[in-house]
Amino acid sequence: MNNLVRFISTDGQLTCMVTDSTALVREAHAIHGTSNVCSAALGRLLTGASLMGASLKSADNSLTLRLSGDGPAGSVIAVSDWQGNVRGYISNPRVTLPKNNLGKLDVKGAVGSAGTLTVMKDLGLKEPYIGQVPIVSGEIAEDLTNYFAVSEQIPTVCALGVLCAPDTEDIIVAGGFLIQLLPTATEETIDKVEEGLQNIQSVTAMLAEGMTVTDICHAVLPAFEMEELDAETTAYRCNCSKERVKTALVSLGRKELEDLAKEKDTELTCHFCNKKYHFSGAEIRQLLRAASPEKEASRPTENG
Repeated sequence: MNNLVRFISTDGQLTCMVTDSTALVREAHAIHGTSNVCSAALGRLLTGASLMGASLKSADNSLTLRLSGDGPAGSVIAVSDWQGNVRGYISNPRVTLPKNNLGKLDVKGAVGSAGTLTVMKDLGLKEPYIGQVPIVSGEIAEDLTNYFAVSEQIPTVCALGVLCAPDTEDIIVAGGFLIQLLPTATEETIDKVEEGLQNIQSVTAMLAEGMTVTDICHAVLPAFEMEELDAETTAYRCNCSKERVKTALVSLGRKELEDLAKEKDTELTCHFCNKKYHFSGAEIRQLLRAASPEKEASRPTENG
């Protein structure tokens, strides 16, 4: 079932992407064992990455969001492929905080309000595109909105939400939307967007009521006739493999590999999915030989 849909107004002045990311945020919570406030922080960033990643053009493209704030949760990272499938992690997943003055999860307190948001797009070119802006709120949606305004000069409205059960830490619903004005947008269009957003419910409230992503698009943009452009079925998906881990091991350098080769067993864990990979001392030595094979031609022979 498609859970991320992109729409365009029939007058060609704006686009809107909406996602119900409940399933993938539940998977992230199950993998990382996040507290409610950390589920909200990681879930919002994963949802934002999914929305942004689904706009990439090619299967070899990817997008990485990194929030490096001064809050107790530490760094929060989300990576998306071109279809909006995501993976991510949070440095300290069990942080707990009192609710904020609005009675809601204190995501800003967990993430911090000082630090940076880094956006990296790997578009299959020699070097990735990297944009970095200061954290302006720590609430994540506002920080992504600021990134688009500062780094890409695209007027954007972003809303992200994760609703958690207070007692069980279960994820009830999660989702978000991204409205972006196209260069053809007029002042009248801007006024209509702002007017439509004045009295809307939160994304999680709309999802909890059973609204579909299409319902949400029409609810947040009531003054516009919207038509569907494309749709995706997104998931929490890690692309780790033993071969990728081998490549990472080789990148550590010869000295580190020599030390690991002395161990009977080396265990490495993927940050994104917690899958464990084991390497015997013999396997590490094989990597050493592959990384810098001895050149037979350089060896002296019996005949000198």
